[in-house]
Amino acid sequence: MRVLAVTAHSDLPETQMFIGLLDAGVHVEVMCPDDAPHRQRLINAGVTVHTLNLSGRLDKAGAAVIRQRLVEGQFDILHAFNNKAVANGLRASKGLPARFIAYRGIEANVSVFDPASWTTYLHPRVDKIICVADAIRRYLVNMRFLWWRFPPDKAITIYKGHDLGWYQAPAIPRSELGLPEDAFVVGCTANERPRKGLPYLIDAAKLLPDDAKIHFLLIGNIDGKRTMQSIAESPAKDRIHLAGFRSDAPQVLAACDACILPALKREGLPKAIIEGMVYGVTPIVTDSGGSPELIEQGKSGLIIEPGSSRAIADAISQLYADRDNCRRMGTEARQRIQRDFHTSKTVEQTLSVYQELLSQA
Repeated sequence: MRVLAVTAHSDLPETQMFIGLLDAGVHVEVMCPDDAPHRQRLINAGVTVHTLNLSGRLDKAGAAVIRQRLVEGQFDILHAFNNKAVANGLRASKGLPARFIAYRGIEANVSVFDPASWTTYLHPRVDKIICVADAIRRYLVNMRFLWWRFPPDKAITIYKGHDLGWYQAPAIPRSELGLPEDAFVVGCTANERPRKGLPYLIDAAKLLPDDAKIHFLLIGNIDGKRTMQSIAESPAKDRIHLAGFRSDAPQVLAACDACILPALKREGLPKAIIEGMVYGVTPIVTDSGGSPELIEQGKSGLIIEPGSSRAIADAISQLYADRDNCRRMGTEARQRIQRDFHTSKTVEQTLSVYQELLSQA
């Protein structure tokens, strides 16, 4: 079995999936930019890597490079991992026998009324769409217009797997982050976008008791004018800390008691929450996209309604009032990632999709 993967800036789970497939006997070659963060990890593991920098969805030169490699390598499957890769991969594989698989990592932004969707995920030559969360699969399967229905067997859910062994670096000391040692710290890793729901988190701080030693640690590029003004005007401003962008975000989050993603919509399988869970940090997520799929309610975290500062404050208060239960849920969260979201499952399930497709050829 020969697979050509076209990707961009693969994260560690995606990179390890390629390596796992190679170890399982699949001939895998990866086309990616020369600055892809884990490119050298692939090369060290024996994966053949080709440099490809796609400039957009219509990159004639890039599509030609993909097509040339497909023909020369006689690949059975072309696996595309982003919008540019899907659009150019479909153009490159026209008339060739390779089966086509697309990866989808966020909910929404695919529509029967959007012409671009018909050149990517709704294109009839897409054999399978591997969705990172079941919420994404449901979104696609429920798509319809007049007599047209999205083929339900075309979309399948495969979670991106992790490994606790990747997260061995110790937590950043609270003293380095300006956090009191005896505080109950709620961490949030997110770049500032409207759908991330940060205003509701900042408002929730005002709803907590003034004497509660609850601090907030915001990790990421958060510097919007309205956000900064809201923090400056908050009575809890002294308890809201901005860590900025951190390349060691998981270890920063590990210094917290709880982690939260107050997203409003369009979440896939949020890595920001997974990175807290692997360090035993109790997660709070909204019922948005694939976020609740990570958690067993009340056992390995809390799921709340989106767009509610009161719901955020109540969830934080619940964990703050019972620290022992919070720690138990954190332990369960860590075990859940190891048990149900391990990288070996991703490899196994992806390989199964490959085999099924080729058996139908």
